[in-house]
Amino acid sequence: MAYTDDAVKAKLSSLNETQESIVSVAQWIMFHRRHADRTCAIWLERMRETTVNKRLTLIYLANEVVQQSKARKKDDFLVAFSPVIAEASATAYKGATNDVQEKIRRTVEVWNQRRIFDKPIQEAVEGRIMELDKSRSGKKTGLLGGSLFSGGGSNAPAPAELQPLIPLQTAISKAIATSSPALSTANAEYDKLTDADKPSPSPPVYAARLSALLKTLSSAETAVAESIKTRQDLINGLEDLVATNRASLEKEQSQLTTTTERREFIEKKKREVEDAIMSGKSATETPSPATDGTPHANGRTTSSAEPERPQVEALTPPPTESLTPIHSPKFTANQNPLTNSNIPNGDINQPVQHPPTGPSPQPTTSTPVYLDNLPPPQSTPSDARYGAPSSSELRYGASSPAKKRKLDAEFEGFGAGEDAMAGLDDDVAELLRAESGGVV
Repeated sequence: MAYTDDAVKAKLSSLNETQESIVSVAQWIMFHRRHADRTCAIWLERMRETTVNKRLTLIYLANEVVQQSKARKKDDFLVAFSPVIAEASATAYKGATNDVQEKIRRTVEVWNQRRIFDKPIQEAVEGRIMELDKSRSGKKTGLLGGSLFSGGGSNAPAPAELQPLIPLQTAISKAIATSSPALSTANAEYDKLTDADKPSPSPPVYAARLSALLKTLSSAETAVAESIKTRQDLINGLEDLVATNRASLEKEQSQLTTTTERREFIEKKKREVEDAIMSGKSATETPSPATDGTPHANGRTTSSAEPERPQVEALTPPPTESLTPIHSPKFTANQNPLTNSNIPNGDINQPVQHPPTGPSPQPTTSTPVYLDNLPPPQSTPSDARYGAPSSSELRYGASSPAKKRKLDAEFEGFGAGEDAMAGLDDDVAELLRAESGGVV
């Protein structure tokens, strides 16, 4: 079948919702892709004139044509459908049932996922459908629960700097959707009417066609002028945004320069400190800020000289000699403390030989008095009451009565008639008297 307007209208009229019908008409249309602009114009007219139920089938037909063209890398119908697809989608969506609207939204979502149309055209289609939803429900809710027309499922709003540009871009998309079909129709009518190969009609018919073409050209001129005005507004907004970002760029470049200089200064200072440490200098030799007596922010001043360290009291214990009582007897390493006699060098490790048990001579005044030769002190009643050893027993060791009698027999005449404390220090003598209970 040759391509004519009537042939295209006949194909669209015979179209139904079956897959075979949609694929057959789509193949015939794509075969005549040289007339893509005219086919799209007739398709849009059919979309406006047909019933609500037939519009979904026309959307399916356009979907088949554009997807096959994208797959075959033939852009004829992609370019031809771009100006009219937003208006056609809104026309099919408006007044349709919820089921039909859901199917149209699914189709538009497929176009978005597969990048069928350019981004401005896709945004125009989505914007027209969202405006219809808002005007119908009065709610600003996204389509399909917010998953459609959202750039991959994200409902994040545009940055505040781009908010003024969104209405301008939407107006541009609407202007393109309006001007492109009018311009395509005007160009097609103009070519048909001015074609020299075709015979000229009668003057009355020719005058009527010229009048109709004049109206079409006027409409296309108005639509293009509106598109130009809207695009100029968008360019002005973009220029303002560019100027703002240019000023911010200069400020950030200055901040980058300052930050770089500070980083290099700190790196240099760090190397100097590390070199000082490696060369053996102490931390006190490295210069520190505010050590020249200059006042701080809190009003206090710092001095360059360090304060003297406090004197620490020595904790060394006193020597052993300071704890030895005054006038205590001193023995050499080889002297027997009981007999006051020297032990031969070879017998220094031998046991001490006690003196014989026979009667001993009376001691003279020149003989020194030893603490071990004194009689044992008497125990106090308090020691006896609790069964604890007396202080004398703790000092001299517990002894049996037999040993006491033996000592009394050996030193029976010791110190008779004389003061036993003669020659001792007064403090030591008083201590011995107190411990012996006044016996000595």
